[in-house]
Amino acid sequence: MTTKQITVVGLDADDTLWHSEVYFERTQRRFDELVGRYVSADVDVHAALTAVERRNLGRYGYGIKGFTLSMIECAIEVTEGAIGVEELGQVLAAGRAMLDHPVDLLPGVDDAITQLAAAGYRMVIVTKGDLHHQEMKVMASGLAGRVERIEIVAEKDVATYERVVASMGVEPARFAMVGNSVKSDVLPVLELGGHAVHIPYHITWEAEHADHDGTVPTLTTIADLPAWLAAQE
Repeated sequence: MTTKQITVVGLDADDTLWHSEVYFERTQRRFDELVGRYVSADVDVHAALTAVERRNLGRYGYGIKGFTLSMIECAIEVTEGAIGVEELGQVLAAGRAMLDHPVDLLPGVDDAITQLAAAGYRMVIVTKGDLHHQEMKVMASGLAGRVERIEIVAEKDVATYERVVASMGVEPARFAMVGNSVKSDVLPVLELGGHAVHIPYHITWEAEHADHDGTVPTLTTIADLPAWLAAQE
């Protein structure tokens, strides 16, 4: 009997298991339109919001709630307080709409997870974001019963993955992380001595961009994941 080299699979959630960034992008376009009415044409509202988000990561963390607070802060800041209460109400409503949006699994996810479970892989979801909202999405996804653990973390760095791998009771060499962000899902795990595979999403948040040599393992779709894992044996 062949012994699997990889026994535990870590799964990113947003934009790996279900759509997420597309809703942020849609809301940002609406924000740009609303706030743009109150500033001169030379003000880059999109860039301003990105800058506010980045400086607030340490305060609010990742997720829609922090994004909404950053939108309100940015709107007041770039318009020097001129933006109307009605527009700020629309910003809040946009944030609530994002929180209330149904979970929409990416194509091939359900089948891939079913195949991994049938093949005996232990799985853990490792995701950043707001604890309450991420837990709700995992439960709504229908995937919770097929994974062993759900880890909602403040940051995805080497120390975090070291803790996650230890919690699963395996060595890094028997762990593989799967996700759409090279910065968060691939490079830290490779540094730890584990395996990682990049499955790109068609939109990547600016804060997740990473410089790398382009040689990281990459799949076109999560449907290819079971075969990729089997090939590592």
